[in-house]
Parts: sequence; C-alpha cells; structure tokens
Amino acid sequence: MTGLLRTSIEEQFSDVWLEGELSNLRAPGSGHVYCTLKDKTSQIRAVLFRSSAVRLRFALQEGLHVIVRGRLTVYEPRGEYQIVLDTVEPKGIGALQLAFEQLKERLAAEGLFDQDRKKSIPAFPRTVGVVTSLTGAAIRDILAVLRRRWPTLHILIAPVQVQGESAGRQIAEALAALNDLGFVDVIIVGRGGGSLEDLWSFNEEIVVRAIAASHAPVVSAVGHEIDVTLADFVADLRVPTPSAAAEAVVPVLDEIVERLRELTVRTGQVMLRHCAFERQRLDAAIRGVTDVRFRLQEAAQRIDDMVDRLRERVQQLLAAGRERVHEAQHDLSVLNPILAIKQGLATVPQFSKRLEGQMGVILAQHRHRIHAMLGQLSTLSPLAILGRGYSILQTVPAGQILHRANDVEVGQELEAQLASGRLSCTVTHVFDDSSV
Repeated sequence: MTGLLRTSIEEQFSDVWLEGELSNLRAPGSGHVYCTLKDKTSQIRAVLFRSSAVRLRFALQEGLHVIVRGRLTVYEPRGEYQIVLDTVEPKGIGALQLAFEQLKERLAAEGLFDQDRKKSIPAFPRTVGVVTSLTGAAIRDILAVLRRRWPTLHILIAPVQVQGESAGRQIAEALAALNDLGFVDVIIVGRGGGSLEDLWSFNEEIVVRAIAASHAPVVSAVGHEIDVTLADFVADLRVPTPSAAAEAVVPVLDEIVERLRELTVRTGQVMLRHCAFERQRLDAAIRGVTDVRFRLQEAAQRIDDMVDRLRERVQQLLAAGRERVHEAQHDLSVLNPILAIKQGLATVPQFSKRLEGQMGVILAQHRHRIHAMLGQLSTLSPLAILGRGYSILQTVPAGQILHRANDVEVGQELEAQLASGRLSCTVTHVFDDSSV
C-alpha cells in the first residue's frame, strides 16, 4: 500500500518548488542533510543527499529562508512523505554572496584578516613571483610595468587557471611552490575583472589560507577597483588593478640612479662647507690666542686628524659606491640590461674620481697656507730677534724690562736674556744720552 502511494506521489509531484524556513537541521557523518521546511501554517520533512549537498556554495543554517526544488516522495519505513531536494537557494540573496559573507565572517574570527599579521613589501626586491593566467591581459600589464620600472628584475611566473572548478587548487599550489623556492621576495596574485562567479576562485578557502601561510609578502590584484574578494582581505597589500600591483612592488630604476647622483653632489658640497667652517675656526684661534706657535701647532694637528678622517670617510663612501656599482654591473651583465642603464651606472666612478681629485687640491691649498703663516710668525718671533745678537734686560727681582739707562742705578743687579741662556749683571756705570 505504501509503495503504491509512493509511486503515485512521485509521478504526480516529480518537480516541486517550495519556499520556507529551515528548522531541525541535522547533518550526520554520511554527508546527507536532513531538515524541516516550514512556513506559518505548515511544514514538511526534507532531505538533501550528499551528491547534491557537496555542490552547495554556502552553509545551511537554522532559520535560513530558502527557495528549494525537488521531488515529493514517501519514506516507507515511517510511512511519511517528504521532499528530496535537488537545489537550494537563499531567499533575497544569491548563494555565492551568502557563501562569501559566511566564509568572510569565519576567517575573520580566526584572525586571518588582522592588520598586525600583514608583512611589509620590500623596497628593492630581486625576484618577484606572479600567479595568474598566461592568456589574460593581467600578465601582459604586469610584465610591461615591471620591465619598464626595473629592467634587471628577476620575474617568476606560475601559470594557473583563474576561474573554474580547479582554479582555486591551482592558485594555492602555485603560492606554495613559489614559497618553497626560498628566494622569491614578493608575490603578485590576481587577474582581470569579471562577475562574482568569474572571481570566485579568489574567494575559496584554500586560496585564502595559502595567502595567509605565505612567507613572502603577497599583493592581491584581483579584478578592477570596485571588485572585492577574500584574497584582498588576507593579502599583505591590496591594489585595484594588476598594473597597480607591479607599480607597488618595484621602484623606478632611473629615479634611483638619479638620486645617487644627487647624493654624490650633496656630499661634495657638505665637505666643502665643513672645510670652510674649520678654516674659519682656525683663523679665529690664530687671532685669539697668546701663544701663537702652540695654538698653530694644535690647529694643524686637528686639521691633519680631520683630513685623515675625511680621507677615510671618502674612501669608505667610494668603496661602498664601487661595491654597489659592481653589484649593479653584475646584475646587468647577467640579465642583459639596456645600454642606457650601463652608461648611467658607469658615471658613478667618474664622479667619485673627480670628487677625490678636487678634495686633494683643496687640502693641498690649506697646507700651503698654514706653512706660509708659520714662516711669517717665525720671522716676527722675539726669539728670532735675540738670535741676531740682541738681549733683553730685566730688573731683579721685579723682572721689569728696561728701555732707558736712567731707569737703573749704579750697583743695581740686572738679568740679561740672550738667545740661549741668561746673564746676571751688576751696574758699574750709567751713561745717559747726553754723555754719548
């Protein structure tokens, strides 16, 4: 009897659409889902077998308002009729949008989108990995920008499908493979724009967790500026387009070279100003001290020390500059860069040699001036006058220097300062100017 009823019901109600609220939701280990579909006046048991349940993009929840399609049948062991569901759609919101919101809420609760776990993008990456399709416009845009901004960059492309059932798995595997290499500095993952269905692979949980597990910083460039995926939330940096991702990961090489030239010129200017400042300090010291010889020697020693330090610093700067140039030349020779970049880097040693030569000329001029001043001071020194046969007379014990014969008396003791040594004298006669 129950079998006849089942056959009759299944023949007449083989394609049924219902709307209602899910309750008594149960999902045992078999993978089948059992529930009750109800409205304000009635209810019916429903079952979603595993083959249909695995195709759902979103998770079924108690109280969720849905629209279902299926066939009416009778469960013979209990003699109850039920509906076997083929499709389930949330009422008022798309299945993909609901799945997006559910997964976003769950992953956010795990902390995968927290700002403090995001890594910074390196300023000068050597190797950039790109995870995208080889046939899309995104890869062409990324390569064009990277080659224009940094021609010596090493680019690794991990080609994947960016939509379809296997796209999410391919993207996650490509991210893991690039990280396993160990030398990739930053990874760009993305594609061009499209619908929510087209971009869905970048909302899959396997992709989001692969980005979160990446040791290298990941830049998300999915779709256009208005498109938002879960990959954007978990990535270390989100940019609106693939071209913007390329601009975000590498600077412009020509600008870096120009900056080095500016720093070289500024270094030379700072050195000249420092030398001028030290020269002013030396002039002030010469004018303001009593013991000119000692002060000049002390100033000369300070200048020699400063020259040594300055020469050592210049040599360090030149050595560091040469090292950077050698590294750049090595990269250029390996990666065959354009001739203009080689010529630009070749000017750095020329500027260094010119700077070193100019510093040598300036330092020689300062030494010549100091030696000339020392000669003049030696000529004017009182010791030089005594060396020509003159002496200085002083009273004893006052030490007053005598200028006239009338300033002393007969029998007074005097002391004479010669170029070498002193004499003790006694006055026996005084001759004034009138007796000469």
